[in-house]
Amino acid sequence: MYIAQAFKGLHEWWRYIIGVVLAIAGVFVFSAPHIIALGIEALNGNVDQSRMNDTNYIMSLFEPNLNLVFVLLPFVGGLLALLLAVKYLHKQSLKHLTTTRKKIDWKRFWFIFFLWGIVSSSFVLIDYYFTPEDYVLNFKLQPFLILCVIAILLVPLQTSFEEYLFRGYLMQGIGIILKNKWAPLIITSLVFGLLHIANPEVEKLGYVIMIYYIGTGLMLGIITLMDEGMELALGFHAANNLFTALLVTADWTAFQTHSVFKDMSDPETMGLMEIFVPVFVVFPILLFILSKKYKWTNWKDKLFGNVVEPSKEDYKIMEEIGSDT
Repeated sequence: MYIAQAFKGLHEWWRYIIGVVLAIAGVFVFSAPHIIALGIEALNGNVDQSRMNDTNYIMSLFEPNLNLVFVLLPFVGGLLALLLAVKYLHKQSLKHLTTTRKKIDWKRFWFIFFLWGIVSSSFVLIDYYFTPEDYVLNFKLQPFLILCVIAILLVPLQTSFEEYLFRGYLMQGIGIILKNKWAPLIITSLVFGLLHIANPEVEKLGYVIMIYYIGTGLMLGIITLMDEGMELALGFHAANNLFTALLVTADWTAFQTHSVFKDMSDPETMGLMEIFVPVFVVFPILLFILSKKYKWTNWKDKLFGNVVEPSKEDYKIMEEIGSDT
């Protein structure tokens, strides 16, 4: 019934096109500080124009903490624009975009935030234990504290924009337009993954890493539909990016930060295990744990069923069920 929440607002197909355009416009508007800073550097003769298409070179032009602000700000603009579109273009509440429950369940958010934060950090620490030669200690107290402030403030906004756009806005919009659940699940997962194609990791690791990005999108879409809300997806994504930004960085990743460790290994030698294991082993285990904790049932209908506009009586039942979950 999560997708059917969109019926509570204005939901004509053209509104979703305008909403996406507004979100993209918000991203571009909040990219202005980075563009202006690059322009100033170019005027001062500090930019090699022949390398402007090199993402790593562009990122090297600024101090890492400042660069992280430049990277994250566009997502803040996108989130603001998207939420304004939801409120004024669709006349839909943030709660109805987020969950079927009577109120947003922050216990769900924090449960998976700390669970995945611990799990993902453990993977890094275990790898450091077995291959310490691949890492150098990158910790410097003052830059790290500044990083913490920036990351804690902006990373959750970045991940929330992606979640509200894909698992929320587009999941609901495509679902009520096509009248089914499997199509928005597949489409949003594919688009989510493909939008990461410009990340420097893709250049270094090859297109095989798209399996990880698309697989992550699919997993987040599944937990959103099964749990009838976005709280778990929001918490997972926030933890994934925040803990990564604080714990480990590399010269070939999207986030180049004053993290605790710096990965010095050659990305081209990364085994397929590091891409396939999360998608085909870790994520299924996580889904199993969540399904038991939150007592998910009726998988076939929730993932592949039809989307029908609920009656007033159905909405009452939805609210009653949601308040007890």
